[in-house]
Amino acid sequence: MFNYIEPIFRPPSEARSLILQVTNGCSWNKCTFCDMYTQPQKKFRARPEDEILNEIRQAAALGPRFEKVFLADGDAMVLPVRRLVNILQAIREHLPWVTRVGAYCLPRNIRKKTAEEMAEMASLGLGILYVGAESGDDQVLEFIDKGETWRSTLDALVKIKEAGIKSSVMILNGMGGVKYSDQHAVNSASLMNEAQPDFLSTLVVSYPMGDQRVVAGFNGEYQLPDQMQLFLELKNLISRLELTNTVFRSDHASNYLPLRGTLGKDKAQMLSQLDMALEGRIALRQEWQRGL
Repeated sequence: MFNYIEPIFRPPSEARSLILQVTNGCSWNKCTFCDMYTQPQKKFRARPEDEILNEIRQAAALGPRFEKVFLADGDAMVLPVRRLVNILQAIREHLPWVTRVGAYCLPRNIRKKTAEEMAEMASLGLGILYVGAESGDDQVLEFIDKGETWRSTLDALVKIKEAGIKSSVMILNGMGGVKYSDQHAVNSASLMNEAQPDFLSTLVVSYPMGDQRVVAGFNGEYQLPDQMQLFLELKNLISRLELTNTVFRSDHASNYLPLRGTLGKDKAQMLSQLDMALEGRIALRQEWQRGL
């Protein structure tokens, strides 16, 4: 029914969603740590609108087997507002049982959309945007060629919140390497405290296809933190977070220590778990149990 160009990626929370591929790949696709869209077939392009609308009409034949729709690939919000509105209207018309539409989101693409346009899309069912902030430290962001800054990410998250759309933010544990670990944690916490996202998660960076691009971006100064250093960085981050009602997850398969809770009420509990991990008093995931 759907002409997917694989591989397809989606957030863990969209596991039961209908995946609607509205773009292929990522329009930026320069981040040194990311190999998700580097295959030749994943060169960025926006899929023709008539193909997308036709797939939405075909999905109606499946009936209410899903309550959520996820707009893939990594950069759906790069599309013009007119096209996004047409897609959202078609979902509402042909799939009336859908309660929420979500998408990955690059901050730069929110910068190009007005508050009124964001609110219009929210009214049509756009309910959550997943923002890979990666770090709140401008130096680290420059090293990894993210193309964003502390300020540009915050501005996007504020605009998303003001439109009534939920935000889910990702911070990468270990992205600053050993040398820049402290400033990575401190400034990432600062960014999150200002943004107050609805959801915040961390995963441990890994480089299954090699870390050459990352090391080059750090001018040869990048060294992946070991397990204990990763715990210390995460403790540094969480201890500085002053969040009022943010669902926190550090339970991605890449993490050695799964953490779940709401910040701030569960902050002390999470810090206690990290202390136990640092002292070797809590069970951790083994290497064979971890994944990207």
